[in-house]
Order: sequence, then C-alpha cells, then structure tokens
Amino acid sequence: APPGARVPAGAPRQVTAGQLRERGNALFQAGDHAAALAAYTQALSLCDAEPERAVLHRNRAACYLKLEDYAKAEADASKAIEADGRDMKALFRRSQALQKLGRLDQAVSDLQRCVSLEPKNKAFQEALRALGSSMHEKMKTMSCTDSKVEQMFQILLDPEEKDVDKKQKAAQNLIVLAREEAGAEKIFQSDGVRLLTQLLDTAKADLMLAALRTLVGLCSGHRSRTMAILVELGAPRLSAVLGVEHEQVSLAACNLLHVMFDSLKEGLQKDFRGKEDAVVLDSSKDLKLLIKHLLELLALEGASAHGRDNALNLLIKVVPRKSPKETNNTLSLWVIDQGLKKILEVGSTVCGAPGSLPVTENSRMSASVLLSKLYDDLKCDAERENFHHLCEDYVRSWFEGHELAGKLRAIQTVSCLLQGPSDAGNRVLELEGIMDSVLSLCASVCEAHQLVAVEALIHAADKAKRASFITANGVSLLKEIYKHSERDSIRIRALVGLCKLGSAGGTDFSMKQFAEGSTMKLAKQCRKWLCNETIDAGTRRWAVEGLAYLTFDADVKEEFVEDKAAMQAMFHLAKSEDRSVLYAVASTLVNCTNSYDHEEPDPQMLELAKYAKQHIPEQHPKDKPDFVKRRVRKLLTAGVVSALSCMVKSENPALTNSCRELISRVFLALVEEAEDRGGVVAQGGGKALIPLSLEGTEVGQTKAAQALAKITITSNPEMAFPGERIYEVVRPLVSLLHLQRTGLENFEGLMALTNLAGISERLRQKILKEKAVPMIEGYMFEEHELIRLAATECMCNMAMSKEVQELFLAEGSDRLKLMVLYSGEEDEKLRRAASGTLAMLTALHPPICKRIPQVTVHWLEILQALLLSPSAELQHRGAVVVMNMMAAEREVAEQLIASEMLEILSVLAKDKDKP
Repeated sequence: APPGARVPAGAPRQVTAGQLRERGNALFQAGDHAAALAAYTQALSLCDAEPERAVLHRNRAACYLKLEDYAKAEADASKAIEADGRDMKALFRRSQALQKLGRLDQAVSDLQRCVSLEPKNKAFQEALRALGSSMHEKMKTMSCTDSKVEQMFQILLDPEEKDVDKKQKAAQNLIVLAREEAGAEKIFQSDGVRLLTQLLDTAKADLMLAALRTLVGLCSGHRSRTMAILVELGAPRLSAVLGVEHEQVSLAACNLLHVMFDSLKEGLQKDFRGKEDAVVLDSSKDLKLLIKHLLELLALEGASAHGRDNALNLLIKVVPRKSPKETNNTLSLWVIDQGLKKILEVGSTVCGAPGSLPVTENSRMSASVLLSKLYDDLKCDAERENFHHLCEDYVRSWFEGHELAGKLRAIQTVSCLLQGPSDAGNRVLELEGIMDSVLSLCASVCEAHQLVAVEALIHAADKAKRASFITANGVSLLKEIYKHSERDSIRIRALVGLCKLGSAGGTDFSMKQFAEGSTMKLAKQCRKWLCNETIDAGTRRWAVEGLAYLTFDADVKEEFVEDKAAMQAMFHLAKSEDRSVLYAVASTLVNCTNSYDHEEPDPQMLELAKYAKQHIPEQHPKDKPDFVKRRVRKLLTAGVVSALSCMVKSENPALTNSCRELISRVFLALVEEAEDRGGVVAQGGGKALIPLSLEGTEVGQTKAAQALAKITITSNPEMAFPGERIYEVVRPLVSLLHLQRTGLENFEGLMALTNLAGISERLRQKILKEKAVPMIEGYMFEEHELIRLAATECMCNMAMSKEVQELFLAEGSDRLKLMVLYSGEEDEKLRRAASGTLAMLTALHPPICKRIPQVTVHWLEILQALLLSPSAELQHRGAVVVMNMMAAEREVAEQLIASEMLEILSVLAKDKDKP
C-alpha cells in the first residue's frame, strides 16, 4: 500500500517482514549493502515485534558500517542493545562504529562487555588488545604534546630569540602537530588561537606563514573550531592578510580561507560528537561574512594584485554550486546582489590608467570566469534578467558622463563580459553608442586606448549576434590597423580579429572567408610573433589566439607542425605564469590533432542536399587520417605531453571545464596509436589524465577515461600508474561502462578493467566497490560479440574474488547457467573465456560444482564438447572443470562416471601429442 493508505482488515500483505529480512541477508552476502539496507528498512516498517526489530536494527548497523556511515551504524546498534543488552553482535558493531567516530573510551566499554559475555572469543580479545594499545599511544602523545606546544610558542614569540634555525624548527613542528587531530585540539585548548594571532600581527613573513599553516590544520574538517577561530581572528584581519604584498603569505591566507569555507559548508567531520551534539551550529552567517570581506577586497585600492587574484579564485571555488543536483543557489544570488559591481570593477580595470586597481595579467580573465560561473548558476529568466540589468547599469554608469576614461572602462567591461557570460556581453554591446565608440577608438592615436577597443572588437567578433555587423564594419578597419600601425602590440591584436573573422567557416574547406593564401600569410605572421622573445608574453599570447582560429585550415596545421620553434614557443607560453593562454593553446592542439567532433554525413542526405542545391561541408585533403597521424607524431616529438601535463597542474580559473575538455580530446588523439602510449606515459600523461577524468564536462571526463583505458589495455598498468595511482584509475574506467557511452568506450573500459582485475585482490575489491560487477554482467548479454567477449573475460578475472564467487550461487541468478552455456558456444574465444571462468570457480569455490548439473540439462554435453575440442586450451579447461567436479561431490562424480566422460578422458590421456 502507498504511504498513508489503509490496508483493509484481513487483506494479506504482499511481502512479509521475514521475507524482506531474508532478501536483505542474501543481498548483504552478495555485497550489495545499499540494497540490503533498503530491504531491512522496509522490513522494519512492516514489523512490530520487538525481538525481530532488534535483529533488523543490528543488521542495518552492519550495512551502515560497510557503507562507512558510522553515526547511523552506532544509532542502529544502540537500538538493538536497548532491546537485548547481551546482543554481542550489536555490541561489537557499535564498538566498531564508535572507534571510527573517535569515541575510543565508549568503544572499549562495549568490547569489554563482549569479552565478559564470551571470554573465549579470540576476535573480541584481539580487538580489545588492539584498541587498548591505540588508546595508550594516544594518551602518551597527548601528555608529551602539552609541554611542546608551550615551548614552541615561547620560541616563536620571544623577541630576544636570535637563533633563526631554532625558530624555523619550532614553526615547522607547530605546523606538523596541527595536522593531527590530537595536536590540533591541544593547540586550540592551550590558548593557541590568541598566540597564533600574535604571530600574524608581527608582520614578519616567516612567522605569518607558520601561523597561517598551523591554522589550516586547526580548521580542516572541524566546523566548531573554525567558527571559534573566525570569531577570534575576525574576517577583516583575514581579508587584510590575503591582500598583503608578500605573495607566499597571500597564497597561504587563501589556502586557510578555502579550508575554512569547506569546514563551514560541510560540517562536522572530525568533531568528537559527544562534546558537541547538544550545540546547533549555524555557519551561514559566517560564510556570508567571509564572502562579504572578499568582495570588498576586490575593489580595495590598497590590496595587492595577487591578493585580488586569490580572492577571485576563492570566490570561484566556493560560491557557485558544484553540481546542478544541488538545488540551492542562494549564495550565488546573494553575491550577485552584493558584489557583482565589485567583480566588474576588476573586469573593467584599464591597466596604466590613473587610479586603476593593481591587477595581474590573470585578473580580468579570473573576473570573467567568476561572472560566467555565477551566470551559469542562475535557474530562471527572472534571475538572469536581474544579472543583465546590473551589468547594463554598471556599463551605463561609466559610459555616460565620464568623458573618455569612463568610455574606456565601459568598453573594458564589455570585453570582460564577452569572455565570460557572453549573453550578458551581447546585451551590453547593443547599448546605444557602445559599438560606435569601439569602432572609433580602434583608430585612436593613443596605444592604451586603441588596445582596449581592438580587444573588445576581437571578443565581439566570434559572437554570432555581432559577427555579420563586424564583418561589414570591422574587417576593413582591422586590415587598416594591421597594415599601418607601427606598434606590434596593436598589429597582433588586429591580426587576431582578422583570424577570427577569417575562420568563420570552421573546418569546412569550401567556406574560405579570405582570398587564397591570405590565411597562410596571417598564420606565418602569428608564428613569427610567437617566436619573437623581445615581445612581452602578454602580447605573444595573442599570436596563439590567432593560431587557435587559423588552424581550422589544414594547410596552416601542416605548416605549424613543421615549425619546431613555433611549437616550442607555444609550449613555453603554456607553462608560463600567464594562464589566460591555456584555452588558445588547447584549441590550437585540438585543431592540429583533429580531435574535435566530426560526424560522417549520411550519403543519402548528401544526395538530397546536392539536389536541393544546399551547401555541403567539404573536408580538406590534408585532414585525412594519414596527415593527422603524422601531425600527432610531430607534436609528440616537440614535447606536447609535458606542456599538457603542466597545463593540467594549473590551479588557475583559466583552466575551465571547457578547457579541460579540450586537453582531454588532445590526449585521446595522442594515445590513438598503441606505439605512442609508452612515450605519453613516460612524459607524465598518465598522471595528468586522472584528474581530467574525474572533474570537468561529461564529454571531457569520458575522453580522458577512454585515453586511460587505451593506456591500460596495451601497457603494464603497474608501470603506467605506479603506487596508489593505479587505484585512482578504476573509477574513470568503470564510468566507461555506463549505458550512455558508445560501444567502443564500453569495450575499451571492459578490456582495461580485465587487465586491472588480473593484478591483485585489492584492485578487484576497488572494482567491486565502484559497483562495476552488475554492469559487467549486463554486457555479457550484449549482441556485439566483441563486447560480450570482453565482459566474459573481465568476469573471469573478477571471479578470483570471494564476493564474486558467492554471486554465482545466489538464489534466482542465471550467472552460472550463462557461463556454462557460453562454454558451449561456437565462438572459440568466448568459449575460452567462459570455460576459464568455470575452471576458476570450480577450483576456488567447490559448492559451485554441485550447482552446475542443476542449471542446465546440457551441462554434460557442453563439458564433453570441451574435452573433444581440437583446441588444447579448451580441452585443458574442460579437464580442470571435470577434475574439480569429481573431487567436490560424490553425487556429481557418479553422474560423470555414468556418462561417456571416462572414455573421453582415457582417450585424451593416451594422446601423446597433447601435453
């Protein structure tokens, strides 16, 4: 019955609590702990008898322990103990949960109760001994820590102490101590926050760094401590430290604020619940207070340029929702109302203008990224309309009544918006007088004014709404500037504008915008500027922007990969401090490797298009696979992998999700050929692909995961992903098994997981934890023979795990039947994989031997066919299965002897040609 509905008296319930409990037990045994939990919970809703409810609570506690939800495990075990104080299983489970929650004294009490109830139980004794020694160590550490904390602060705060090494050692010890929960709590309880505040107020960089890094340890994952520290330090002081000139101190303050935001948002992780259960903590006010001060810092003239960048980066990380599944976007709405104009203050800064804010080459790009993320976080038209109005009001406020300086600020704001939320950029571009001012200032004799206008024209050029207007009005102007300007900084930007307009046809060979050869001339000039080290990096970045558009043309791609100096110069820029070049570099490489999406047109549709005299896209002859393969080789030789790896390490907002996707596309193209994969791994490609496969757009993550799969299939995974890194590869590979992925992605994911599953039990456990087994089973029914084979081979390696072996015995499952039937298929490779799985299962899990005759009447003829096969491998597998079945069960052995099996085995034994 649905919730709240009345069940008529005497009407039978469809499922009883007992049946649901049995189902839960079977699911738990099969390793599906979440489903088992659901079954037990449903059983509880149908059960009134106290003893049965206690058992269900105890079983739920076991599920919660497996699912690592220790608070709920403790709560359920406690309910079971309330019903029966002698329930040893519940006591033991509660002790395990309490240990994980850090309440060791209570965990010991439960274990002592277990030992008193069953003194001879070795598991209880061993658990109590281990817990006792761990508590002893903790007490020892705590007592030593007391005097150490005091001593370290004395050394650091003593103005008479001149020994620099001694001070450095004390600072380092304090930081290390704060990383452990016991040490962090000790510092906190020993008036540490006040003393750390004194260190911050010394204004000495080394002492400030020590204080900030220690505070990171105190705040990590501990909300109540973070809130207390915030009250003691005060948001204004933290904001001021973020804005200092010393770059390392500003970065350390940024790191501390990020940790504080995470702790305030995510709540109690390391807290000892016993102390704080009664306290209701509301951190939303503290969050908003910190964000308010960050927003004020943006427009503060006294703040340093890198402090401003760090504030923008923090806002990007902590304000917008991480996922559309989160419904609450109130923080973004609050930031837009309170601080949009402050963010635009940074975006509208004209470098070198009187009274302009100090900014770096990355500041305006960071402002654009933040604006874009805030805009993307809006959920309805009314919210977006408010955003547009605020942007339009800001632009108007500068454009009207502020003479030339105001017009420049307004145009710079337009550029910032066009690079971020382009819808908002297009809206302000259409305001009266803006476009006319851009065009007129392009002809200005003042270099700074001309730069602002030309950049705005460039950013407007690839926005669909304005492109035709600019093609009509701007091309002749840009050509004029390019030909006659004496300043390279202006000419290079004019060139990029022409490149954008000239590449409007994309990769369509038949849609050339300029006369034959013009594109090649523009590209040659871009490469020349790119290689000219006398020009500053900020200007040379524009040469890469130009190539990002011009490399749609295959002739340009071919010339670019032949110019080793130009490639090296671009890679060098990609590794530089100016991260705003990342997207342009990634776009150029996507074009050179042809790793953009291109669908093969349907021949019938082509004929129809020709008949209707519609335009038909044409592929350039030099974009054919052989040319692409040669270009990839040249990029690899030039060192593209180390450049890409360096780009991925960037913590800068310029590494947007779309930029990550482009890098993933390039990596996938680089590992297309098996012989290139070793080189890609050796230069750090394997390591770089893991974060790309876990964060970014869905397409980007899938491309990176597929590249990881290709590497895992043909390389030794333990060498390609050394140490713990191999375990990080599992999740991306499992993501390739989802139904929305292509057949090729499914196949490569299965092949890669097969390799990993054959390495170690720990890897198989990781694959199980990622819930891959049901998906692998699903693909064993796939129509495509290669996918079906890959899934069966993967299951063969997974069958080495005890949990997987148990699945083949689960009631109502056809897993074993399918494996037996596949052993009799015509496809020899499939037979080999299936019979190999049977050989493994019957050897490792004898109860399966008894089940085989029950799953299909054809079992005997399938085994006989394996033994009579011309393939020695199949004969061997068949012989192993028969041997295991003979040894496992008398009844099965009798059935085998009664058949023709003995005669077949006798014939095989006499065959001297077979080993």
